Amino acid sequence: MLFALRMLLLSVHFVVATLAGLTVCILRPFNPENTPLCARLYALPALRILGLRVRLDPSVVADQPRPAVIVANHLSNHDLFVFGQVVPHRTVSLGKQSLKWLPLFGQLYWLAGNVLIQRGNAVRARQAMTQLNDTLHARDISIWIFAEGTRSHGRGLGPFKKGAFQLAINAGVPIVPICSNNYVRQMRLNRWHSGDVILKALPPISTEGLGADDVPALMARCHAEMAACIAELDRQASSEPATDRNATPA
Repeated sequence: MLFALRMLLLSVHFVVATLAGLTVCILRPFNPENTPLCARLYALPALRILGLRVRLDPSVVADQPRPAVIVANHLSNHDLFVFGQVVPHRTVSLGKQSLKWLPLFGQLYWLAGNVLIQRGNAVRARQAMTQLNDTLHARDISIWIFAEGTRSHGRGLGPFKKGAFQLAINAGVPIVPICSNNYVRQMRLNRWHSGDVILKALPPISTEGLGADDVPALMARCHAEMAACIAELDRQASSEPATDRNATPA
Protein backbone atom coordinates (compact mmCIF):
# COMPACT_ATOMS: atom_id res chain seq x y z
CA MET A 1 0.00 0.00 0.00
CA LEU A 2 2.77 2.44 0.97
CA PHE A 3 4.67 1.60 -2.23
CA ALA A 4 1.62 2.33 -4.41
CA LEU A 5 0.92 5.58 -2.58
CA ARG A 6 4.52 6.70 -3.02
CA MET A 7 4.47 5.95 -6.74
CA LEU A 8 1.24 7.92 -7.14
CA LEU A 9 2.59 10.91 -5.22
CA LEU A 10 5.91 10.72 -7.07
CA SER A 11 4.12 10.76 -10.43
CA VAL A 12 2.09 13.82 -9.46
CA HIS A 13 5.18 15.55 -8.10
CA PHE A 14 7.14 14.79 -11.28
CA VAL A 15 4.49 16.45 -13.44
CA VAL A 16 4.20 19.48 -11.16
CA ALA A 17 7.99 19.90 -10.92
CA THR A 18 8.32 19.58 -14.70
CA LEU A 19 5.70 22.26 -15.32
CA ALA A 20 7.30 24.57 -12.75
CA GLY A 21 10.73 24.00 -14.27
CA LEU A 22 9.41 24.62 -17.78
CA THR A 23 7.96 27.94 -16.67
CA VAL A 24 11.35 29.04 -15.33
CA CYS A 25 13.25 27.81 -18.40
CA ILE A 26 10.88 29.48 -20.86
CA LEU A 27 11.42 32.78 -19.06
CA ARG A 28 15.22 32.40 -19.11
CA PRO A 29 16.11 29.71 -21.68
CA PHE A 30 19.56 28.06 -21.54
CA ASN A 31 20.56 29.94 -18.39
CA PRO A 32 23.31 27.88 -16.68
CA GLU A 33 21.51 28.19 -13.34
CA ASN A 34 18.43 26.43 -14.71
CA THR A 35 19.76 22.92 -14.25
CA PRO A 36 20.70 23.25 -10.54
CA LEU A 37 17.35 24.92 -9.82
CA CYS A 38 15.29 22.32 -11.69
CA ALA A 39 17.31 19.49 -10.13
CA ARG A 40 16.33 20.73 -6.68
CA LEU A 41 12.69 21.15 -7.71
CA TYR A 42 12.68 17.44 -8.51
CA ALA A 43 14.94 16.21 -5.72
CA LEU A 44 13.90 17.76 -2.43
CA PRO A 45 10.17 16.85 -2.42
CA ALA A 46 10.89 13.47 -4.05
CA LEU A 47 13.27 12.43 -1.27
CA ARG A 48 10.51 13.07 1.24
CA ILE A 49 8.02 11.10 -0.81
CA LEU A 50 10.40 8.16 -1.28
CA GLY A 51 11.39 8.08 2.39
CA LEU A 52 15.09 8.18 1.55
CA ARG A 53 17.23 9.63 4.31
CA VAL A 54 20.29 11.44 2.96
CA ARG A 55 23.52 12.38 4.67
CA LEU A 56 25.69 14.91 2.87
CA ASP A 57 29.40 14.81 3.57
CA PRO A 58 30.70 18.40 3.96
CA SER A 59 32.80 17.88 0.82
CA VAL A 60 29.65 17.73 -1.33
CA VAL A 61 28.33 21.12 -0.29
CA ALA A 62 31.76 22.79 -0.33
CA ASP A 63 32.66 25.09 -3.21
CA GLN A 64 33.95 23.09 -6.17
CA PRO A 65 36.34 24.35 -8.85
CA ARG A 66 34.70 25.71 -11.99
CA PRO A 67 34.82 24.96 -14.82
CA ALA A 68 35.17 21.24 -14.18
CA VAL A 69 33.92 17.86 -15.31
CA ILE A 70 31.89 16.29 -12.50
CA VAL A 71 31.80 12.50 -12.58
CA ALA A 72 29.27 10.52 -10.51
CA ASN A 73 28.31 6.86 -10.23
CA HIS A 74 24.99 5.97 -11.88
CA LEU A 75 22.73 3.63 -9.90
CA SER A 76 19.09 4.00 -10.92
CA ASN A 77 16.39 6.30 -12.24
CA HIS A 78 16.17 7.70 -8.71
CA ASP A 79 19.59 9.36 -9.21
CA LEU A 80 17.74 12.44 -10.47
CA PHE A 81 16.40 12.85 -6.94
CA VAL A 82 19.46 11.61 -5.03
CA PHE A 83 22.07 13.74 -6.81
CA GLY A 84 19.71 16.56 -7.78
CA GLN A 85 20.06 18.29 -4.44
CA VAL A 86 23.85 18.71 -4.82
CA VAL A 87 24.25 19.88 -8.44
CA PRO A 88 26.63 22.87 -8.13
CA HIS A 89 25.86 26.34 -9.42
CA ARG A 90 26.37 26.90 -13.17
CA THR A 91 26.44 23.17 -13.89
CA VAL A 92 24.75 21.39 -16.78
CA SER A 93 24.61 17.71 -17.63
CA LEU A 94 25.33 15.57 -20.67
CA GLY A 95 22.48 13.50 -22.10
CA LYS A 96 21.25 11.63 -25.15
CA GLN A 97 19.70 13.74 -27.91
CA SER A 98 16.64 11.48 -27.82
CA LEU A 99 15.77 12.95 -24.41
CA LYS A 100 14.73 16.13 -26.21
CA TRP A 101 11.62 14.40 -27.57
CA LEU A 102 10.25 13.12 -24.27
CA PRO A 103 7.01 15.05 -23.63
CA LEU A 104 7.53 17.99 -21.28
CA PHE A 105 10.63 16.60 -19.52
CA GLY A 106 12.63 16.54 -22.74
CA GLN A 107 11.80 20.15 -23.54
CA LEU A 108 12.68 21.11 -19.95
CA TYR A 109 16.00 19.27 -20.19
CA TRP A 110 16.86 21.08 -23.41
CA LEU A 111 15.73 24.55 -22.30
CA ALA A 112 17.59 24.14 -19.00
CA GLY A 113 20.80 24.33 -21.02
CA ASN A 114 21.92 20.71 -20.76
CA VAL A 115 24.12 19.31 -23.53
CA LEU A 116 22.55 16.78 -25.91
CA ILE A 117 24.69 14.45 -28.01
CA GLN A 118 23.82 11.87 -30.63
CA ARG A 119 25.50 8.80 -29.18
CA GLY A 120 24.92 6.62 -32.22
CA ASN A 121 26.72 9.11 -34.47
CA ALA A 122 30.41 9.24 -33.55
CA VAL A 123 31.16 12.22 -35.79
CA ARG A 124 28.39 14.41 -34.38
CA ALA A 125 29.19 13.31 -30.84
CA ARG A 126 32.83 14.37 -31.29
CA GLN A 127 31.74 17.69 -32.77
CA ALA A 128 29.47 18.34 -29.79
CA MET A 129 32.25 17.49 -27.34
CA THR A 130 34.72 19.72 -29.21
CA GLN A 131 32.32 22.67 -29.03
CA LEU A 132 31.83 21.95 -25.36
CA ASN A 133 35.57 22.36 -24.69
CA ASP A 134 35.34 26.08 -25.45
CA THR A 135 31.91 26.48 -23.87
CA LEU A 136 33.13 25.35 -20.45
CA HIS A 137 35.51 28.31 -20.25
CA ALA A 138 33.55 30.86 -22.26
CA ARG A 139 30.40 30.44 -20.16
CA ASP A 140 32.17 29.53 -16.90
CA ILE A 141 30.18 26.33 -16.45
CA SER A 142 30.83 22.79 -15.26
CA ILE A 143 29.34 19.65 -16.76
CA TRP A 144 27.95 16.64 -14.89
CA ILE A 145 28.52 13.24 -16.52
CA PHE A 146 27.67 9.70 -15.40
CA ALA A 147 30.88 8.18 -16.73
CA GLU A 148 29.59 4.60 -16.69
CA GLY A 149 27.07 5.56 -19.33
CA THR A 150 24.41 3.24 -17.88
CA ARG A 151 22.80 2.38 -14.56
CA SER A 152 24.51 -0.18 -12.33
CA HIS A 153 21.41 -1.02 -10.23
CA GLY A 154 23.65 -1.46 -7.20
CA ARG A 155 25.94 -4.04 -8.76
CA GLY A 156 29.00 -1.89 -8.15
CA LEU A 157 30.89 0.73 -10.14
CA GLY A 158 30.94 -0.26 -13.81
CA PRO A 159 33.59 0.48 -16.46
CA PHE A 160 33.92 4.11 -17.48
CA LYS A 161 33.40 5.57 -20.94
CA LYS A 162 36.22 7.77 -22.23
CA GLY A 163 34.19 10.87 -23.10
CA ALA A 164 34.26 12.62 -19.72
CA PHE A 165 38.01 12.20 -19.39
CA GLN A 166 38.83 13.21 -22.94
CA LEU A 167 36.69 16.32 -22.43
CA ALA A 168 38.44 17.23 -19.18
CA ILE A 169 41.90 16.85 -20.71
CA ASN A 170 41.04 18.72 -23.91
CA ALA A 171 39.46 21.57 -21.95
CA GLY A 172 42.21 21.57 -19.34
CA VAL A 173 39.75 21.37 -16.43
CA PRO A 174 39.80 19.12 -13.35
CA ILE A 175 37.72 16.02 -12.72
CA VAL A 176 35.51 16.26 -9.61
CA PRO A 177 34.27 12.79 -8.52
CA ILE A 178 31.01 12.66 -6.54
CA CYS A 179 30.04 9.31 -5.01
CA SER A 180 26.93 7.74 -3.56
CA ASN A 181 26.67 4.48 -1.68
CA ASN A 182 24.80 1.70 -3.47
CA TYR A 183 21.51 2.81 -1.94
CA VAL A 184 19.40 0.67 -4.28
CA ARG A 185 20.64 -2.48 -2.56
CA GLN A 186 18.78 -1.63 0.65
CA MET A 187 15.99 0.60 -0.67
CA ARG A 188 12.56 -0.78 0.29
CA LEU A 189 9.81 1.57 -0.83
CA ASN A 190 7.15 -0.35 1.11
CA ARG A 191 8.77 0.77 4.40
CA TRP A 192 8.29 4.17 6.03
CA HIS A 193 12.05 4.70 6.10
CA SER A 194 13.02 3.19 2.76
CA GLY A 195 16.80 3.50 2.89
CA ASP A 196 19.89 5.59 3.57
CA VAL A 197 21.94 7.59 1.09
CA ILE A 198 25.39 9.07 1.74
CA LEU A 199 26.98 11.47 -0.76
CA LYS A 200 30.64 12.46 -0.79
CA ALA A 201 32.85 14.46 -3.16
CA LEU A 202 36.47 13.44 -3.63
CA PRO A 203 39.32 15.95 -4.09
CA PRO A 204 39.52 17.30 -7.66
CA ILE A 205 41.85 15.45 -10.00
CA SER A 206 43.96 17.84 -12.05
CA THR A 207 44.37 17.30 -15.79
CA GLU A 208 47.07 19.95 -16.16
CA GLY A 209 49.78 18.83 -18.57
CA LEU A 210 47.90 15.68 -19.64
CA GLY A 211 47.32 14.63 -23.24
CA ALA A 212 45.31 12.07 -25.17
CA ASP A 213 47.71 9.26 -24.19
CA ASP A 214 46.97 9.91 -20.53
CA VAL A 215 43.24 9.19 -20.79
CA PRO A 216 43.47 5.48 -19.74
CA ALA A 217 45.57 6.30 -16.68
CA LEU A 218 43.24 9.15 -15.69
CA MET A 219 40.21 6.86 -16.05
CA ALA A 220 41.89 4.13 -14.00
CA ARG A 221 42.84 6.56 -11.22
CA CYS A 222 39.36 8.07 -11.02
CA HIS A 223 37.70 4.64 -11.10
CA ALA A 224 39.93 3.29 -8.32
CA GLU A 225 39.36 6.31 -6.07
CA MET A 226 35.60 6.25 -6.60
CA ALA A 227 35.35 2.48 -6.09
CA ALA A 228 37.20 2.75 -2.78
CA CYS A 229 35.01 5.67 -1.69
CA ILE A 230 31.77 3.87 -2.62
CA ALA A 231 32.86 0.77 -0.69
CA GLU A 232 33.49 2.91 2.39
CA LEU A 233 30.12 4.67 2.00
CA ASP A 234 28.42 1.26 1.76
CA ARG A 235 30.04 0.26 5.05
CA GLN A 236 28.91 3.49 6.69
CA ALA A 237 25.35 3.13 5.42
CA SER A 238 25.07 -0.41 6.77
CA SER A 239 26.50 0.41 10.20
CA GLU A 240 25.49 4.01 10.98
CA PRO A 241 22.12 5.80 11.08
CA ALA A 242 21.93 8.74 8.67
CA THR A 243 21.01 11.26 11.34
CA ASP A 244 22.85 14.53 11.46
CA ARG A 245 22.03 18.12 10.76
CA ASN A 246 22.66 17.64 7.02
CA ALA A 247 20.25 14.71 6.78
CA THR A 248 17.00 14.84 4.84
CA PRO A 249 14.62 12.71 6.93
CA ALA A 250 11.76 10.71 5.52
